[in-house]
Formats: sequence, C-alpha cells, structure tokens
Amino acid sequence: MNRITELFGSMSFNDAVMRERLPKEIYESLRKTIDEGLDLDLTVANAVAEAMKDWAIEKGATHYTHWFQPMTGVTAEKHDSFLAPQGDGNVIMEFSGKELIKGEPDASSFPSGGLRATFEARGYTTWDPTSYAFIKDDSLCIPTVFCSYSGQVLDKKTPLLRSMERINEQALRILRLFGMNDVTHVASTVGAEQEYFLIDKDVYNKRKDLILTGRTLFGNKPPKGQELDDHYFGAIKPRVMAFMKELNEELWKVGIYAKTEHNEAAPAQHELAPVFTTTNIATDHNQLTMEIMKRVAQKHHMVCLLHEKPFKCVNGSGKHNNWSLSTNTGVNLFHPGKRPAENKLFLLFLCAVLKAVDEHQDLLRISVASAGNDHRLGANEAPPAIVSVYLGQQLTEILDSLENGSDYVATKTAKVETGVHVLADFKKDTADRNRTSPFAFTGNKFEFRMLGSTLSIAGPNIILNTITADVLSEFADKLEGASDFDSALSDLLRTTVHDHKRIIFNGNNYSREWIELAAQRGLVNWPTTADAAPHYTDPKNVALFERQKIFTKAELESRQDILLEHYNNVYSIEAATMLEMAHRDILPAVFAYNRELSELMMWKVQTGIGSKDKAATGLIKQLTELGNELAQNIAALDEIYHAFSATCGNMQKAAYCRDKLIPAMDELRTTADALEEIVDARHWPLPTYTDLLFSVDS
Repeated sequence: MNRITELFGSMSFNDAVMRERLPKEIYESLRKTIDEGLDLDLTVANAVAEAMKDWAIEKGATHYTHWFQPMTGVTAEKHDSFLAPQGDGNVIMEFSGKELIKGEPDASSFPSGGLRATFEARGYTTWDPTSYAFIKDDSLCIPTVFCSYSGQVLDKKTPLLRSMERINEQALRILRLFGMNDVTHVASTVGAEQEYFLIDKDVYNKRKDLILTGRTLFGNKPPKGQELDDHYFGAIKPRVMAFMKELNEELWKVGIYAKTEHNEAAPAQHELAPVFTTTNIATDHNQLTMEIMKRVAQKHHMVCLLHEKPFKCVNGSGKHNNWSLSTNTGVNLFHPGKRPAENKLFLLFLCAVLKAVDEHQDLLRISVASAGNDHRLGANEAPPAIVSVYLGQQLTEILDSLENGSDYVATKTAKVETGVHVLADFKKDTADRNRTSPFAFTGNKFEFRMLGSTLSIAGPNIILNTITADVLSEFADKLEGASDFDSALSDLLRTTVHDHKRIIFNGNNYSREWIELAAQRGLVNWPTTADAAPHYTDPKNVALFERQKIFTKAELESRQDILLEHYNNVYSIEAATMLEMAHRDILPAVFAYNRELSELMMWKVQTGIGSKDKAATGLIKQLTELGNELAQNIAALDEIYHAFSATCGNMQKAAYCRDKLIPAMDELRTTADALEEIVDARHWPLPTYTDLLFSVDS
C-alpha cells in the first residue's frame, strides 16, 4: 500500500476503524446516531469506549481528554489517565461509556459573558460522535461540546451543530417540494483555506511585541516588501518545504485532508488548503491545523504567526471559508448544472442565500469582527467591511431575466486560445474570480473571504447556516401552501431578486466609488469591531436566533460581551506592551545614540574639525526633536491607557479604545518608526522588518 494512504487517518478513530473493531450491530446503531441524529444508547457508548481505548493504547496513548472549543477561540483539554488502581496495588487500563460521554472540566475560568458567576464552577463536556476521536501527544482526544451546570452553552461547537440541524430540516422541506424524496440528509460543507507567516525563532525571541501580542507594534517598512510579486506562488524555500512536508504528515495522521500549499503574497507568508468536509468536522480540523502548525514550526526552529496583521507594511493573513450544501445522495445544491437558467432548484437556493446575506449582512460582519481583523478589512489586501455578493456576469444576467420576466439567452462559452500550436486551447469559465469580494459565488460554493486567520470558523458558519435556514423556512411556508407550485416558485424568485439585488456587486470592492454606492444602497459599513459588536443583540437578531433555537437572548448577550471584552483586552495588552518597549528599549536607544553623536560633535568642535559639519548637526537636531516627540507620545499614551483601564462597561470601553487609545498608539508608533530610520543599527534595540520577513533564507 502507498505510504501516504497508510499514514492517512492512522491516528484517527475513523469510520474504517469503527467498522473493523465494533460489533456489526453496535456499528450500525452508532452510524444511525451520526447520520440520522438519533439518541445515543449507553450500551453502544460502552462498546465504543472499550474499542476506542484498546485502539488508543495500541497506538501508544496513556491518557484521554475531552477536547472542546470554549469561547476563547482556541481549544481546551484536561487529560486523565486510563489507569485504574486495584486493591492489590496493581492497575488496569479502564475507560467506560460514561467517561466517553461525559466529562467535568471547571467552567469558572472560561469566558461566559456573565452567564455564570465565578463561584459557579461546574461544567460538562459531552461527546460529539459526529466528529472522529484522534490521538495527539500520547492522548486520546475526544471531540466534545461544553455547557454549564445549568445547561447554558459555553462553547462554539453546540450552536454550530444546532445550526446544521436547522439547515438540514429546512433544506429537506424544499427538496420534498421538488420530489427529491430519496434525500434523507442535507449537510453544510466547508473547506477552510488557512494563511500564516513563518519567521526564524531566534529573531522572534528578540521581539517582545511578537511574543506578547502576536504582531509587531513597532516596525518601519523594509526596502523590499511584496512590490515585485515574486513571493506569491514562488519556489518554496527548502526550510519551509521541510516544515510543510512534516506538517502534511502530522495532519494526515489525524485524518485532516490537507491538499494544497503555496507561498502567499507577502514575504514569509504561506497558505494551506484542505479538501471539503462537513462543517463541524471542518471546524475541528481547522482548530487542530492551527495548533499543529505552531508545534511543527517550533521543531524547525521557526515560529508560525497566525495573527491577522503581524506586519504593518505587507498583506495580513485571512481564512477563506468555502461553504456549500450537499445531500447524502451526492448532490451539491449550489451546482448550477448544464443549464442554470432552467435549474429552478439551484436558483431557489441561490436566491435564498442572496436574501439571507442581504437581510443579515450585519451578522456576517459581526461574525468576523476582532481586533486583529480590523487591521485587514478594507486595507486593499482583504475584502472591505461592507458585505456584498459576487455572482459574475452570467448569473447576474439570469437573475435580471427572472426579475424582468424575459427569456435568458446564454452567451456561447468561449475558448481561451493560447496561440501556441503545441498547447491545447481550453474552455473558458462563465465568470472570472473577484478576489475583492467578501462573499463570492465560485462555481458550486460561496467563498466567504472576510475571516481573519486566527478566527474559529464555527462563528461565521453558525451565521451562514442559521440565516439560510431561516430563509428556506420562509420559502417552504410559501411554497407548501401554494395551489400552483410552478407559478408560486416563479413569483417567489422574481420578488426575491427584486427585493435583494442591492447586495449583488461584481466590481472592484476596493474602489471609493463602491463605498459611496454601497451607502446609497443602504448597506452596512462598520469599519471596526467597536462599531459592529453593539448590533449583535439588535431585536431582529435576537428574534432570529430564538426562532431557529440557536441561542437564547442571554446566550447571545454573553457572546456580545465576550467579543467586546476580548477586543478591549487585546488592545490593553498591546498598549501596555508598547509603553514598556518605548520606555525601556526605544527611548534609551535614542538617547544613547544622541549622546554618542553629541560627544563626537563636541570633540570635533573642540579640535576644529566639526565646525562646519552640518550633516551631524542636522542629525542631532532631528534626533532631539523626534526623541522629545517620542517622550510626549509615551506620556500621552500612558495617560489615555490609564483612563481606558478605569472605564467601566465593555461597550463604553470599546468606544474609548477606538476613539482615543488606538489613535494614541498609532501616533507613538509613527514617531518610533521614524526614529528607526535614522538611529544607528548598533543602537536600535529591535530586529527590523528586513530581519523578520527575510529570516528564513535556506
């Protein structure tokens, strides 16, 4: 057997392993639980636990952990040994169905957004059988959900699974109307492309800002950035290739479908893309991918940076969420087919998404809001903060014809002629790709391109599933009661296009004209998290989530509070780090260099050499002026930082952060970066952007 096929899934308790190790009736019962959402029987759980334990021990595991995703944005795990003491002083290896199904981590130290008091510590984790267990660091990791003692949702996985159930229910209602009775399940699927930076560990260790915040708070533009476009898709450096090779192998072992890797636009930036899988598994896989990336990079004496904007002067990192809907019979509901103008099922689902995105553009913007992502959105390196949908010319023309009641005449698909005899001409796609669009239709899926690189994909996909399910429910209500289905469907499509075509934009999302046009159309434009987050609990959003049974009002309020609190905490840490670096590193370096120059100039004057040394005099003057400005900026930031710390209320604090703290941080950085240009390299205390971005040479 091929080495890769032997390697793939070797550390995953996947379907093939379960089929092999479980009794037939146990396996079939578990499959029904997974595929049809039936209740899990404890007898089945006990049998699965025994088989899972034996398999894990054979693979070298000594512990097990309930692996879950609290609202911190990263995964959490508490490890317990398989060892069980015996009365004779010996031990046995033990793991029961009860231990598989239920765990009890302390819930008091995880973000709850006010749902729980600190003294209310009990929390529960519950096995998610729809996602395969895996082995990591000699521990059996069991994917679970996480809730409080009173049942409040404290994780990202539970609402994701709820949203997947909702879209399955509503999509099946639509498919029944089209006579597709063989379909028993509809799943949302995702392929999440992950961007990241790799830098040398020794250089990283000399940057306090990178260590504490994940991004550079100071740093001047290097002589060479990404202007030549020579890094994008360029030859991968041997050291990076070695990292990618080991990364692939580690991902394949746990069953992650890592497929595509390449250099990205910025120096030291790269991307990994997986194969599509169901959304809950894709979410688990992406969280695990980010963790494994960091661990493998360390083994190659590098550091993997996942911050959305680690370097000011070059592109930041995002995550492209390729989202679709597929049936258990293998039908992609976003595949137009050979004649999309006649494919009414496709057009109905397309219109449902248009309506959902238009009506809930606010939630999609909020779903990608973070302090780090604010640096990317609208910075001509990522989509803007304004949500719109790209369809391409052909689909837009089809929708126009639907609205107008006219016949659509398809343009004959052209061929791309190479002009070289030995090269084959090839068929041209019906639409170009628009990399500036936040939400683009790309053939059989929608590519949501606004996500930041550190973000869990759970949040955006909860929103996508929920808003689409809500519209499909509305559509089903109208069509199920229609006396003439075809006529009702035509009216529904025409009305939907007319009412929601404002969300369609196929042009340049970076242009000033689009910002003005979007405002005329009444589209939401919230540049920062502080602008967006307060709208999380708008009445229409509370009604949506309660209607679809995704969040209660209290659970939604808690998520709003956690989002704002995280935003405030990030900037609090960054401001404190800036102040420490400016006080202890940069300002002393400026004074030391100024003193050295002044002493040299004094010696020159005394000896008669430097009386006409205008260059040195000018440099000393510039250093003195900028040094004084730096000291003033430090004092100003220090005062604002303390006022920010004393501000009460997360919403008020976020507004103060946006209006006062961030501008003060920017002013301090501007002055410090200007000083970096003129201070002698012997005195400058920080590795420069050239050092950082070009540190992985071999």
